[in-house]
Amino acid sequence: MTETPFDRDHLRRQTAGVRERILETLSALPLDGVSFMHGIPGLSIYRITEPVGPFYTVYEPSLSLIIKGSKRVSVGDETIVYDESSFLLTAIGLPMRGEISASSLAEPYVAAMLRLNLEAIRRLIVDHDLRPVNMADRDRGAAVGAATPELFDAFLRMISLQNSPNDIPFLANHIQNEILYRLLTGDQGARLRRFALSGTNSNRVAKAVAWLKENYTRPLRIEDLADMANMGASTLHHHFRAMTAMSPLQFQKHLRLHHARELMLSGSFDATTAALAVGYESPTQFNREYRRMFGHPPLRDVKAILQSAGSTTRNAVG
Repeated sequence: MTETPFDRDHLRRQTAGVRERILETLSALPLDGVSFMHGIPGLSIYRITEPVGPFYTVYEPSLSLIIKGSKRVSVGDETIVYDESSFLLTAIGLPMRGEISASSLAEPYVAAMLRLNLEAIRRLIVDHDLRPVNMADRDRGAAVGAATPELFDAFLRMISLQNSPNDIPFLANHIQNEILYRLLTGDQGARLRRFALSGTNSNRVAKAVAWLKENYTRPLRIEDLADMANMGASTLHHHFRAMTAMSPLQFQKHLRLHHARELMLSGSFDATTAALAVGYESPTQFNREYRRMFGHPPLRDVKAILQSAGSTTRNAVG
């Protein structure tokens, strides 16, 4: 994942005060367990008090902002670490592996995640004439950017609305639009614009990704996926790998294995039933690919997760 250089230490010093105010605001909210679903739709708060991971999840298009701590995420074979100086922008839905290695009761990991409204992003682009800049159209679907005081301040005001729920219907959209505007005009704005606007290769591949997420159980023909994205098969494959660090078939496999794991963790599916439910025809192939991805056979892996002290945090993705 490409990362724009910025002075992390300087940003931490700049945002120390507003991050402390966010922590004070959160201390008054009912953060029971790991996550808190805010009264604003699409806004989630996470507070982790023990090391977690590796865990696997499918990120939605979102902005993740760490208020305290750091996190390691991987897409395909690429890994980045981000912290209080940076945000993680996920422009398309991606299967990721995450890990939070440093967290405790005394020094918890605290983060906020805001689901991105792509229609709102397109409206802002048109209303403010924020056209894509002329750059190579081969974007990663996730990237790290500089977390500025202005961005943290907007999150503080948005989180604080939980204390005045009657204000949420009027003020929440204004603050979210401010956050989107700061993203679009910041160091990752050009990337976000290309994903949001139709006609770019990034947007075409984003449509292919969205189709795969909705249809991961179905057999996949690259030619059909390319036709849906209005691209040639080789062009789709090239840009798809550039954006996701995976081929379309690898992407589908990650989705299938992730969802099969979730089905087994729910307690309603054994390994064979889960494999069939997500589109595998061969339980043997499923077991082999599951072990390659998660390190253990399905039943042993699920049993270990459920028995571990960190099992309640397996879905912590903020």
